[in-house]
Order: sequence, then C-alpha cells, then structure tokens
Amino acid sequence: MKRTIIPHPDLTRFPAELRWLMEGAPLYDSSCSPAAEVIYIEKDGGYYLKSSAVGELRREAELTRFFHEKGLATEVLCYLSDEKDWMLTRRVAGEDCTHADYLADPTRLCVTTAELLRTLHEVPPDGCPVPDRTADYLASAEEGYRIGRYDASLFPDNWGYASAEEAIGVVRREGHLLRADTLLHGDYCLPNIMLDGWRFSGFIDLGNGGVGDRHIDLFWGAWSLFFNLKTDAYRDRFFDAYGRDKIEPDLLRIVAAAEVFG
Repeated sequence: MKRTIIPHPDLTRFPAELRWLMEGAPLYDSSCSPAAEVIYIEKDGGYYLKSSAVGELRREAELTRFFHEKGLATEVLCYLSDEKDWMLTRRVAGEDCTHADYLADPTRLCVTTAELLRTLHEVPPDGCPVPDRTADYLASAEEGYRIGRYDASLFPDNWGYASAEEAIGVVRREGHLLRADTLLHGDYCLPNIMLDGWRFSGFIDLGNGGVGDRHIDLFWGAWSLFFNLKTDAYRDRFFDAYGRDKIEPDLLRIVAAAEVFG
C-alpha cells in the first residue's frame, strides 16, 4: 500500500476532534484515487483517515461497521460529516494482495482470493445497510450510458462489447436476471483484500458493497487477477476454486455489459 511522507502537515485542515491523534505522529499520503484523500497516521499500530465530499463516505462507514461485526473488516472509530466527510479506521494488519510477495505466487493468490470470496458470499446478509445493491447497480449502468461514460478497453476480449448500444441492450433485456441475495464486497479486487502472511486480515474500501448478485464480485475478482498478473491464464482456476456450482456464465456476461458504463 503506497505511503508518501507528508513533511510539514497542516493539521488545521483536519477536524478538531481528530487533531489530537495526529499531533506528533508521522503522517503519510496513502491516496489511490482523486475521489478521496487517505492519510496514514503512524501511531499506536496505525490509523487511516479517509476524506471525501459530503455524503460520499456515509455508506462506506455503514458497510465497514457491518463487515466489522462479521469479523471481515476493521473498526470504524469515527465518521464525521461537515464541510467534508471523514472516516477514521484502524490499520488492517499485513499488506494488500498486490504486494510482491503475493504476486510472486499467482496460483496460490488465485486460489486464496477465490476461497475468501466464497466464504464472504456464504455470510448471511441479514441486517446489511444496503439491502438491494443490484437496483443501484443497474441504475448506475443506465446513468453511465446516458452521459456517454463507456469504456470497454479494460476488459478481456471475450467479455467485451462492440458498442455502447450493444452493451446497454443486454442490460435492459437481461438485467432483471441479476439477483439481490448475497453479501457483496462490491469492488472485489486485489488492492482491497488484506493478507497477513497469507492469512486473511480484512477487506477494505467497502463503499460499493451491499446485498446483490454474486457475479459482480466474481467478475471483478477474475478481472483483477487479469489486470495485476498481466495474463488471463488464472480466470478458470479462480472460478474452479470458488466453485462452479454457484457460477452462471450468462450472468457474468450481463455484469460485463453493465461494467463498461463505469
């Protein structure tokens, strides 16, 4: 996980309620997206302070708390919303799955992430604060099509679509086949899975989670192996390790059609 030291941090830009924790501690920029700033606070085992636009972190805080109750994520110590949203969490032990030690053993990485995903999907979703992620998911695809947000270049050729019209046609005709019956991570990719010496220690970045269709996570798990390992050779092994009994190829194709719209 990337960390860049902040040599002279201006603590006045952080909420007064949190400055006591940051005073005298080394601070690092650990951001990986322009949509959110992430500060690592090197103190008492480590903390992460994430900030974004007002309202943007509310769902992530709720889902992280839910996952924490299930033993799947870190503790949310504080969520504040004023001029910005702020979420403070404890550091999760270990490194994410893009660490060189894990990428060096791709077969083990493939099997490990597949088995962790099957375990997640068997957790009862009762009480999840996002009870129908699938409805939001399909609406997002429609919005992406409406504003022209279409990009098929990130996906393997056999999951691609020739045009935005072809893809949205699949979403509109067949999107109703996607279920809302499984607890999802929502962005199941290698940077969001934390291992400590190959032992699972937690999921991070849960803002897209909720109760939805398992094939969304399956799609992203397989795609992330393709992207990070620079080969699609592990896709079938990933699906085998997850369990083919729960995988419907036609639903993966529908998910691929929705995903090209961001």
